[in-house]
Amino acid sequence: MVNLPQNVENRSSVLITFLDTGIANPVELRRLIDHLETSEGIQQGLDQVNAGQTRPIADFVQAMQQKYDISG
Repeated sequence: MVNLPQNVENRSSVLITFLDTGIANPVELRRLIDHLETSEGIQQGLDQVNAGQTRPIADFVQAMQQKYDISG
């Protein structure tokens, strides 16, 4: 039995990347991680749109105006 990290389900997808130790550097690794996190965020947004979990822009604007005391 494998011990999974917290918040990881048995059926989670895993991405394994093999890096050439002569090429990989901390700056490039950070850039790669940032890119993957951005891609994940975009996918989550698309999934929400496809699931109908959106609201009209007018509702969002009104909420921001109220939250930040902005007259419109």
